[in-house]
Amino acid sequence: MSPFDAPYEPSPWEPIAEEVELYERTAGAEPSAVVGDDWIILWTVGARSGTVRKTPLVRIADDAGCYAVIGSMGGAPNNPQWVHNLRALPLARLQDGAEVREFDVLEVEGDARSEWWTRANQVWPEYDTYQASTERHIPVFELAPRAVTP
Repeated sequence: MSPFDAPYEPSPWEPIAEEVELYERTAGAEPSAVVGDDWIILWTVGARSGTVRKTPLVRIADDAGCYAVIGSMGGAPNNPQWVHNLRALPLARLQDGAEVREFDVLEVEGDARSEWWTRANQVWPEYDTYQASTERHIPVFELAPRAVTP
């Protein structure tokens, strides 16, 4: 049984809940008012609630099937809640278009973080502005596809 079989709890912030609904209804074919044209939905499991949480994020991917998610929250002073969820359970489900898959999650630093940060800024140039506007170190997570078991 997957932890993602738990009940889904929509975001209490209505714009996020609406974005998730839009994505799921259109498989991401319509642009996001929050994160632009090229976006994904990140599924995490609430560290306290145990419920599935879904978050629209900028799509940052490499050619090997890996993704990165950036805990910027627009440069806010605190990390988004999904960062806490990934740190508690380093497993994610990601919807990219119509495809939904599970990923192992690793918070990256050093060269790996720099490479993902550069790629992220090519997609969404505001990340450097977000980092400059906050004192916290914005976390970067790499999502690697989980091996399929028979």
